[in-house]
Amino acid sequence: MDGRGQGMTATVQGLEALHGRVRHGDATALAALFAHHRERLWRMAAFRLDSRLRGRVDPDDVVQEAYLDAAKRLRHYEGDSPTALFVWLRLIAAQTLVGVCRRHLGAARRDVGREVALGGPAPQATSASLAIQLVGDFTSPSGAAVRAETLGAVERAIDGMDPIDREVLALRHFEELTNGEAAAVLGIQPKAASIRYVRALRRLKAILAGVPGLCDEARDA
Repeated sequence: MDGRGQGMTATVQGLEALHGRVRHGDATALAALFAHHRERLWRMAAFRLDSRLRGRVDPDDVVQEAYLDAAKRLRHYEGDSPTALFVWLRLIAAQTLVGVCRRHLGAARRDVGREVALGGPAPQATSASLAIQLVGDFTSPSGAAVRAETLGAVERAIDGMDPIDREVLALRHFEELTNGEAAAVLGIQPKAASIRYVRALRRLKAILAGVPGLCDEARDA
């Protein structure tokens, strides 16, 4: 095995060792693993933050609050693998994000932090949030009106996708979860998650190709 392979193995072994300590209530090990996953948890919080709160809520604050909550709930953790721990931490971060949205926007608003039954409470990847990311990543229209029109067209097209396909696309493409992690979050088998991701990518490619104003890079995505 080459040096790179040995390093990868050591990393996996290190995560497994830390996970074993977490299962025994080791708060120091939890802090180390949370730091390891912090960037991905931040990415989730930033991506799923309600658009009305952008500029008012810092995803870093959401992640920090999630860590404190995870530390309080450590004795209840019963996962059997490092992947299970990441899914658990992501769920806590998602629940924290829902709570932050409710505090800022009011618990009476029924649409605050739209929840998905799959995997527990979590802000759903809406058509709007996906469209904003796609238009931001793939287009640079010269005028605000053109950009707004493009954004609206992409949002309407994405809204026609199956909700689970839309969610698996968000998990894999924007949160950059592995197929196994996405399957665990959604509560489905890895094979089903893989099939849905391929289908969602195919649908997304058709959507991007059919929306005027998108650059060539988007059509080739």
